[in-house]
Amino acid sequence: MSSGSGSLSRYLVIRLLLVIPMMWVVLTVIFFLLRVAPGDPVSAAFGGRLDEHALDVRRAALGLNRPLIVQYFDYLGDVARFDFGHTISDNRPVLDVIREQGGATLTLTLGAFLFALLIGLPLGRLAGRYRDSGTDAAIRIFGVVTYAAPIFWVGIMLVLLVVKVFPGWPTYDIASPITKFTVPPKTHILLLDAVLSGNSDALVDVLKHHVLPCFTLGLLLSGVIIRLVRINVIQAMKGDYVEAARARGIPERRVVRRHAFRNALVPVITVIGLQVALTLGGAVLTERTFNWPGLGTELIQYITARDYIALQGLVTFFALIVVIVSVLVDILNALVDPRVRY
Repeated sequence: MSSGSGSLSRYLVIRLLLVIPMMWVVLTVIFFLLRVAPGDPVSAAFGGRLDEHALDVRRAALGLNRPLIVQYFDYLGDVARFDFGHTISDNRPVLDVIREQGGATLTLTLGAFLFALLIGLPLGRLAGRYRDSGTDAAIRIFGVVTYAAPIFWVGIMLVLLVVKVFPGWPTYDIASPITKFTVPPKTHILLLDAVLSGNSDALVDVLKHHVLPCFTLGLLLSGVIIRLVRINVIQAMKGDYVEAARARGIPERRVVRRHAFRNALVPVITVIGLQVALTLGGAVLTERTFNWPGLGTELIQYITARDYIALQGLVTFFALIVVIVSVLVDILNALVDPRVRY
């Protein structure tokens, strides 16, 4: 085995082993933070509506009458089996909530990343190529504004703009009622279900409903990508390989595209992974703004109902997704950039 492949294997093994303590810390923080609040989840959800005996019965059913340390190890064991508990307010397995509503959040997140890349990559490259020019200044201001603007305000402004410019374009919900009724939920991912059903009208309807929420969230994510690509293009333009390409008479546009821009993309992979947590947080507000039936909407409803068990399960699931994506990004970086392995 060569030293390069050996270092890659060693890096991958170490990185995967680090997942265990990372997950333990995350799960421990989630468990104890939700128990810092006074009272207990059952009293918070049903206090004033049930007598004390009924509350005790529900606590016993949920295992909340056992010592805290026992609840803690039960929680770790349940998560290891992908059991995120049962909601208090409607007695549903949290895993069923994730399975039924997670598809909407997944398509929103992926669509937002697509728009963020379509906006951020070309603008970042353009700003890096024309550094300190008027174009660069305008793009930098755009990036700062999109990153700092409140997502709910941007969503509302875009809804008003679309209603004015494109009357009749859908501005809320994931699809029209007729589409939800006619498309069978095979995968609980409505966009994919519309494709599998072979219903072109339903597919067009779903895509129309996806554009505005995905564009809104993607627009705010693009600010980070613009800034990162710009900085790395500027640094890459100072490299010896760029000067060598210019000396060979290669046109400047080709030098930027094939040499500077390609090398500037390596750090973007890391940032995209780090943006997963921000995207999930933004998805909560985006779903609320556009009445999107995803996990963010469910999370808000369970917070309103003071259902701490459901909240614990959903937050745990979000945390696991962030950790998994972080590991995948590290592995991808090691494959793309050999310097990461050493």
